[in-house]
Amino acid sequence: MERWINSLMDTLGAPGAGLAIALENLFPPIPSEVILPMAGFASATGRMSLAAALLWTLAGSVIGALALYGAGAALGRDRTVSLAARLPLVKAADIERTEAWFARHGAKAVFFGRMIPVFRSLISVPAGVERMPLPLFLVLTTAGSAIWNTAFVLAGYALGDNWADVTRYVSLYSTAVLVAAAGAAVVFVTVRLLRPGRGARRSG
Repeated sequence: MERWINSLMDTLGAPGAGLAIALENLFPPIPSEVILPMAGFASATGRMSLAAALLWTLAGSVIGALALYGAGAALGRDRTVSLAARLPLVKAADIERTEAWFARHGAKAVFFGRMIPVFRSLISVPAGVERMPLPLFLVLTTAGSAIWNTAFVLAGYALGDNWADVTRYVSLYSTAVLVAAAGAAVVFVTVRLLRPGRGARRSG
């Protein structure tokens, strides 16, 4: 992965870093915590300017997020509800609660979600499904992405040859997020299995 990203930046320069970040939004397993410090290191060695690295990676983040927003908008609420209703253990009330939560906290979710591994990409989909106003989505996504990207690019720039140290620390953060998400999923499934009729009674 690192060799591929490095080759992309060697070939295209700062636009290559932006392309890698756009793909990272669409395919979360591509880690931004590797791409961004590498772009900072490339800036420190003169392969691209620091300003170009920051601007192109931000552009890549926004373009990737827009693609997922568009996918969510194309899917639409009715199809999303229909698909969710087919999932085991999911009740209509769950979908209603999720929609109500996003209506209240969607702006914060999009902004802060851009700084949470894996979820930083996925948060754009429900924003599209719920048709968050596009100008608001762009402002929140740009602001959140700018904070995340700048922190990692500058860290790679400052650390130079030791840029990979950034990924070691962020991997702990990513692991904690994934463990918390898995724990929440286990709690949800456990509660639903123990009280399978609860959601149905409430929705009725």
